[in-house]
Amino acid sequence: MLRKNAKVELIKGVPLFSECSKKELGEVAAIADEIDLREGKELTKQGGLGREFFILVEGTADVKKGNRRVNQLGPGDFFGEISLIRHTPRTATVVATSPVRTLVITERSFQTLIQHQPGIQTKVMSALAARLAPDEKI
Repeated sequence: MLRKNAKVELIKGVPLFSECSKKELGEVAAIADEIDLREGKELTKQGGLGREFFILVEGTADVKKGNRRVNQLGPGDFFGEISLIRHTPRTATVVATSPVRTLVITERSFQTLIQHQPGIQTKVMSALAARLAPDEKI
C-alpha cells in the first residue's frame, strides 16, 4: 500500500493538479483509493459515462478506439481526468494488459473536496483550460 507521500508524488505528475500546493495535493491524495485489478479488466469503455479518474501505479494497460490500440499506458500514466469535470462519454476503452494497481478518484469524492476547498477547483479549472487551449493567447 502506498504511503501518502507516494500518492502525492503520483498526483503531482498529473497536469490537472499542476497548480496545486503540496497541502492541496495531500487533500487530493486523501480521496484517492488504491485498488488492484486483474489482467483483462476493462477500466473504461468508449462511449460510456465516466465517473472516475485513474493513475496507474503498477502494470500496463492498452488504450483502444474501436478495435485499434492507440496507446499503451504504464506506471505514472493517467486517464479519465476530464470525467472529474464534465459528464461526457469516454473517448476510448482502457483495458489492463497485466495485473494493475491504480489510484482512483471518484467524481463524487472530487466534487465533495472542491466544495470544501474551492481553491483547488480554481487551480484545476485553470490547468484544464491551459490543456484544452495551450497555444491560444487571451
